[in-house]
Amino acid sequence: MSEVASRVEAASLRLRRASLAGGELVDIDCAGGRIVACEPTGANRPVGAACEVLDLAGMLVLPAFVEPHAHLDKAYTADILSNPTGDLAGAIAAWHGAAAAMTVSEIAGRARRAVRAYLDSGCVAVRTHVAVGPGIGLRAVEALVEVAHEVADLVELQVVAHVGHPLAPSGSRHATLLRDALAVGANLVGGSPHLSDDPIAETYACVEIAGEAGVGLDLHTDETLDPAMLTLEVLAKAVVASGFTGGVTASHCVSLGMQEGSVQRRVAEELAMAGIGVVTLPQTNLYLQARSVETAAPRALTALGALERAGVVVGAGGDNLQDPFNPLGRADPLEAASLLVSAGHFTVERAHHAVTAAPRRLLQLPEVEVRVGSPADLVAIGARNLREALAEAPGERVVVRVGRVLVDNRRGDARGVAVDGEASWR
Repeated sequence: MSEVASRVEAASLRLRRASLAGGELVDIDCAGGRIVACEPTGANRPVGAACEVLDLAGMLVLPAFVEPHAHLDKAYTADILSNPTGDLAGAIAAWHGAAAAMTVSEIAGRARRAVRAYLDSGCVAVRTHVAVGPGIGLRAVEALVEVAHEVADLVELQVVAHVGHPLAPSGSRHATLLRDALAVGANLVGGSPHLSDDPIAETYACVEIAGEAGVGLDLHTDETLDPAMLTLEVLAKAVVASGFTGGVTASHCVSLGMQEGSVQRRVAEELAMAGIGVVTLPQTNLYLQARSVETAAPRALTALGALERAGVVVGAGGDNLQDPFNPLGRADPLEAASLLVSAGHFTVERAHHAVTAAPRRLLQLPEVEVRVGSPADLVAIGARNLREALAEAPGERVVVRVGRVLVDNRRGDARGVAVDGEASWR
């Protein structure tokens, strides 16, 4: 990584003719990893000898994206793992049928390719859920921890140990594997308690193990249209009862969208009081859910309005990247943002917030804005305004992390990093 870092580091950086979301044309100066000046273009401020100057020619500059929910251990397996039913059960069966034969090297190679795709789109941080359990063992976690170390200068990669069932009691084989995954280097506790035979016990077990380890918690929760399934409320009660102080995120939360309004409001308020954030995942849930519903099929999204009105932090992620759970996906948060506008009725601004500021809070990263004093984590896009960026998702992008230009693909020139197919970072 030292060779990569030496190519991308600069003593300081000036982004000339950057267009802000409000339409202003400015020059942005970065030094020490932060924005140190942001003034109208034409001010003719002097440029130091060691300063790199990049003319953006009016590209729209935004805070860099954050992907709060990925599955990099499964990325790019759609062509080798078939899901004939197209639903969640079929995807899980396809994965479990092949996972035992997957090697650390194979998983790491696909994960590197995926991280590069996220970086090219403007993501500087990714949280990935990684399978842990019989068949796959700890190999996927070992692979992603290895990749996380390799790309640390480029992308912050948070690894969630997604454990199988049964997790309870706390001395079970799966509980032991989960603790082993944390020892190997996973950053958070994860799992899908709602899919177990005892969702309540497994939810409490996840909270207990995360508390013991002093790490955060990010659970797949209620990824179903069945309104009788509501472990999200169990999670809120478990967090409050245990006094858990680590960050807690609940992902999917689909069944909450099937509840009547009074239940949505009650659960949303409980989540807000417990400090639990929610990640909605429109691509995969629109693909997997409601396949047997032929009339008035639900959109398979969580109760977005009730959550936001209660003050719950709501982020949006891409979830699966060309695997049995979703054969499509571009590793581009603008895809999730666009779907929130069309399927979730978000405004353009709210959708952008859901892939930038909101996931930063969920991943406990510093706030980023295009203003003096902010960390210089930015993405420049070949669009005139925010609406056009979401509508067209232009491929022309410049990606800056801590004041370093990592990607400039305006002429097919990806700077700083190169990936050799399925092999390694150079």
